[in-house]
Amino acid sequence: MLFNSLFFIGAFLPVVVVGFFLVGRISRHLAGLWLCAASLFFYGWWNVNYVSLLMVSVLFNYSAGYLMGRQARQGENPGRLSGWILLLAVAANLCLLGYYKYAQFFLNTFDHLAGTDWSLGRIILPLGISFFTFTQIAFLVDTNRGKAKEYNFVHYLLFVTYFPHLIAGPILHHAQMMPQFALKQTYAVNWRNVALGVTYFIIGLAKKVLLADMFSGTASAIFQATSQGTGPMLVEAWIGALFYTLQLYFDFSGYSDMAIGMSYILNVKLPLNFNSPYKAKNIIDFWRRWHMTLSAFLRDYLYIPLGGNRHGIIRRYVNLMVTMLLGGLWHGAGWTFVIWGGLHGFYLVVNHGFGAFRRRIGWEEGRLGRFGSCVSTGVTFWAVVVAWVFFRANNFTTAWTLLRGMAGLNGISLTNSPGNLPASWVEFLNAHGVIFEGFTPITLYTGVTLTKLALGLIIIWFFPNTQEWMAITSDSPAGAEERGFLKRWNPASTWTCAGVGVLMAVCLLDLMSGPPSEFLYFQF
Repeated sequence: MLFNSLFFIGAFLPVVVVGFFLVGRISRHLAGLWLCAASLFFYGWWNVNYVSLLMVSVLFNYSAGYLMGRQARQGENPGRLSGWILLLAVAANLCLLGYYKYAQFFLNTFDHLAGTDWSLGRIILPLGISFFTFTQIAFLVDTNRGKAKEYNFVHYLLFVTYFPHLIAGPILHHAQMMPQFALKQTYAVNWRNVALGVTYFIIGLAKKVLLADMFSGTASAIFQATSQGTGPMLVEAWIGALFYTLQLYFDFSGYSDMAIGMSYILNVKLPLNFNSPYKAKNIIDFWRRWHMTLSAFLRDYLYIPLGGNRHGIIRRYVNLMVTMLLGGLWHGAGWTFVIWGGLHGFYLVVNHGFGAFRRRIGWEEGRLGRFGSCVSTGVTFWAVVVAWVFFRANNFTTAWTLLRGMAGLNGISLTNSPGNLPASWVEFLNAHGVIFEGFTPITLYTGVTLTKLALGLIIIWFFPNTQEWMAITSDSPAGAEERGFLKRWNPASTWTCAGVGVLMAVCLLDLMSGPPSEFLYFQF
């Protein structure tokens, strides 16, 4: 079931919300069960057979966490035994993830190197397996550290399966979510939260159906043509890369907003997961803004345990590379994802190295002023776009061909006529790969295409993001701080209702025109 489907918007979500508050009047425990049942129904809508897999994973990890907590409660020597339980439980989770997501990939790699032809048959990747596996690994580690204690199975089941975050995040910590379900006010309708949540949800929906889907067709066409052997020229290649860059941005940002919005309606505040990453001035800043909960997970549960920056510069850079390579592999079972992760690892090493050099010579970070900030943002954006080519391409050959096109090595086609250029100039340009045959049809190179591209870039660089617009400045689960616009924001005002209503109507009309498209992060 998709957040952007008419069934979800018009039936599932209203029934879940109304049922939650009605049952919450009778019993909080039953209200929690209601949300658990709704979340399992939501997951089973995709493939009911994998609900059992999800439940086995939940039961196993709850039992492991319970055993570790029991050692601490009984005053037994918990260190060694809990350590073994943690090790075995994490290994079991990784084996499950490895089988469904990576077994065929590694087997294909072995077949290619050894010249064999082994197969495991067709393995269907369970939806959201990376997210609910990482969420539970974080819970196990936090339990072992004494940061999480959960002995109520219904609460744990809700923590893992809560439908706004189940499929594509954010990756939650137990302490971020469960205390909110212990509050009495969570089970009573808060009309301000409802208004805030509905607005948040509709903004996210608009990002998905009006913006992300607008860029998807052209991006897919260019990448597909490239994979079939067409060498895109300069303009086509850049349009394909930039359109995918914008599609992924609005797709993931839209999903994050919709998840936060529907959760606000239920009086539950999810952590922010997306904060205008293309405004980042360097790659370090980018990873503080893009998929923020995954970045925090990789930092806290992989980079720091590997040693972080505690064992010298060389070890620090090795740890960064290992973390990002594994982060790339987390996104997908393919060498293109490994290359994408390796590129970002290289970017981070260069970024940290330049920062150390800058500090050594006493060069203040803000010395270049606004111009320097614009240059830094532009260079960072360019590096991210280059890496996204590997992220999107089906194989290395496709990615390399598109990158050659972006560098102009596949040729450059300009307007149908060289105009008043001297013949010698035309000959010189022709000799260096520039032709005057117009743009290929695949780019749909019209004013509409340029307008779409300009609109997307203006929004990502010059517009406030959703949390800035709604003036949410903290993702604290105890309650978001509010300032500025939100303090003056009257959800009952004519302008607010009219604006939100018109936006919702436009989105629904778009959804009625055809089947909804999946969110890109569903495949991870």
